[in-house]
Amino acid sequence: MHINKVEICGVNTSELPVLTNKEMRGLFDLIKAGDNEAREKFVQGNLRLVLSVIQRFNNRGEHVDDLFQVGCIGLIKAIDNFDLSHNVKFSTYAVPMIIGEIRRYLRDNNSIRVSRSLRDTAYKALQVRDQLINQNSKEPTISEIASKLDMPREDVIFALDAIQDPVSLFEPIYHDSGDTIYVMDQVSDKKSEDETWIDGIALSEAMRKLNEREKLILNLRFFQGRTQMEVAEEIGISQAQVSRLEKTAVRHMKKYV
Repeated sequence: MHINKVEICGVNTSELPVLTNKEMRGLFDLIKAGDNEAREKFVQGNLRLVLSVIQRFNNRGEHVDDLFQVGCIGLIKAIDNFDLSHNVKFSTYAVPMIIGEIRRYLRDNNSIRVSRSLRDTAYKALQVRDQLINQNSKEPTISEIASKLDMPREDVIFALDAIQDPVSLFEPIYHDSGDTIYVMDQVSDKKSEDETWIDGIALSEAMRKLNEREKLILNLRFFQGRTQMEVAEEIGISQAQVSRLEKTAVRHMKKYV
């Protein structure tokens, strides 16, 4: 998704106006009195807020125009429900509304289909979570959320897991001098030694071509099922170095296999 484009949904983002708090309060009084022109001006003056929010979702593979439109729905809902008597900035109230609308859109359009009842349970759990955070100023436990919903803890965990976005094994999570570490590099192999991918392949000769550190890294990674972070901690180097040495060793072994 490219956020830097100037025009989104026919709107030239470089020319969007910015309203002061005083201007917004004046417009809001008119909006409550039914002034549609003031409402339109208020929306236009807060579209930059929508733009700032959708940047948080720029790795989801969604088209920026779609997210912008959904974010605008959240903005309008925020305008409809905002109460000046709460004495908080409009942006403070609107941002969670916009984020919530976008998250609902992403969940409902997830390629992995989740039943409506399961999604409803998850949404209720998230609402209770937000309420408990506001009340206690700390992240609640799953048990606390389940107690509030009067549901088994396992049902809440299952529902929340069901709405999580899938992550590609090839999604980059760290960069170091051009060497990228992917999600798959963090995954350990829990299978027994005789079931690993190395079994059945004549690699003994190729292994002899490696230096001792490379042999140790491959042994820990593929025979013992360690993650790169675990290997890095054991031999006293960075995870980026482990990743680099692992890739070099495998590439070197391929010449002899």
